[in-house]
Amino acid sequence: MKRRFLMRNVFVTLFVLSVLTACASTTPTPVASIPVTPSLPAPEPDTAAPALTPSVESPASPAPADDYFSQMGITLPVPTCSGLTQSQTEGPYYKADTPERNSLLEEGIQGTRLILVGYVLDQSCQPLPGAWLDFWQADANGEYDQAGYRLRGHQFTDPQGRYYLETILPGLYASRPIEHIHVKVRPEGGEEVTSQLYFSGQPTEGLTVTTEDRGDYLLGYFNFVVQR
Repeated sequence: MKRRFLMRNVFVTLFVLSVLTACASTTPTPVASIPVTPSLPAPEPDTAAPALTPSVESPASPAPADDYFSQMGITLPVPTCSGLTQSQTEGPYYKADTPERNSLLEEGIQGTRLILVGYVLDQSCQPLPGAWLDFWQADANGEYDQAGYRLRGHQFTDPQGRYYLETILPGLYASRPIEHIHVKVRPEGGEEVTSQLYFSGQPTEGLTVTTEDRGDYLLGYFNFVVQR
């Protein structure tokens, strides 16, 4: 009787253990998942250069740096035309491929400062933008620079057909004792004209610069009239 009781307890114990083991190994019923919007990854540090925001202090269309007329307070008179500009000899001192510049003044140059301004016009007296002008001249001692480009330079007329040259009054030299500045003018798509400009002390009809004394410099006016 006692033995039968013990055996029954053993069977009960084994049954309970088997049930517990089965429960532990049973796969749990999955819980219904709620859709979750994936979070965006944190932005990486921007190593690219930041976009530049236009400064309110800077003009959208800055005035051109070579607007000498505004800087010097120069207003050109209404142009008048009286025939084409006369051609004159080139002379022996011309050099091609001069630097593009409006001012021929350099360190060490001495003489009376001259600002020469005017228009390049066609035969109908209309301004010619983009016209090419090439100037060369002697220094205050009447000497030409043959080694470099001292007192030599070319430029182009602005959108209003104006030119501006900053230089000095040329000196006299023995073989030709008259103040003059050499120039070549060529409108876009037009013919090139070679000529010379003179001053009131020794005028030449049709080629004399009109000057006015502005204290620290002379202001000269001359309009070129060429065939387009």
